[in-house]
Amino acid sequence: MTECQNEIFRMAKQMVKERQDITGLNCIKGASGKVIVDDKGIKDSCKEYMEKLMNEENEWDRKISAEVKEGPADCIRMDEVRAVLKKTKRHKAPGLSGLVAEMIQATGVIGTHWILDLCNGIMKEGSMPEDWKS
Repeated sequence: MTECQNEIFRMAKQMVKERQDITGLNCIKGASGKVIVDDKGIKDSCKEYMEKLMNEENEWDRKISAEVKEGPADCIRMDEVRAVLKKTKRHKAPGLSGLVAEMIQATGVIGTHWILDLCNGIMKEGSMPEDWKS
């Protein structure tokens, strides 16, 4: 084979690999530094990490002020969802749901409407789905 053919095969192989679906995490390193491979252990480790992250107190100088807004929150607009999906980083590991940014971006207009309806529903109800909390 020539050098050019080798390069074409290498590029084709890379394209196929990039288009494979990522279905979940195989392993992660826990807080203790040990590698965790079982699904329950991965879920527990992620939960522990997020609880620590969200409950950590950060110091601030209290110089930032904002006016109190009365009434319900504004609805999220389609252009806001499109902008966020466009900024979302690609080739990142999925969360517990198994979804990655590429999957949502690949759904196009239908997926964007679905995300918009989901987010506005959460804003209207004032609470997140229960399975997101665990």
